[in-house]
Amino acid sequence: MAIIRWRNDVWRPAEELRRLQNEINDLFDLPEVFPGRGIFDRSTSPALDMLETDEGYTIYCDLPGMDKKSLELSVTSNVLTIKGERKPRQLGRDAKVFRNETWEGVFQRTLAVPSAVDNEKIEAELKDGVLKIFLPRREEDKPKQIELKVR
Repeated sequence: MAIIRWRNDVWRPAEELRRLQNEINDLFDLPEVFPGRGIFDRSTSPALDMLETDEGYTIYCDLPGMDKKSLELSVTSNVLTIKGERKPRQLGRDAKVFRNETWEGVFQRTLAVPSAVDNEKIEAELKDGVLKIFLPRREEDKPKQIELKVR
C-alpha cells in the first residue's frame, strides 16, 4: 500500500511519481535514472544523431567495436530499423571486472523516416566505429531555387 507523503500541507505529484518510480526500480533492481532518450529506448541502445540538409538526412550511430556482420538495417513503410548485437569482451581466466561502463547484448533502434526520403537510394557505411546512414530526399521534394526577374 502506497502512502502519499505531504510536506507543508502541499501535495507534490511530481515528487510522488519520482518516488514511486524509484520504488518500482528497486523492486526490479533497475537503475534509478534511465539514460535512454525515449520511452522505449534502453541503456543498451547505441547513441545516434540525425542531421537534415537540403540533400537529405544523415544519421550517425556510435557502434564502437562492432563489425558489419553483426548489424542489420531495414526500411519498411518509412520506418528505419537498426538491429545488432554487441558481444561481450573475452576475459582471461584470471581477469576480474574492476569497472564496467559499456553495454553489451542485442539492441534495436527504430526511427520514423520522413516521407520525403527516397528509400531506393539509402546508403550506409560503417567506419571507425560509426555507422553513417544517408537518406536522400526525392528530387521532387528537394528545395528549388526560383530565379527572380526584375523589370
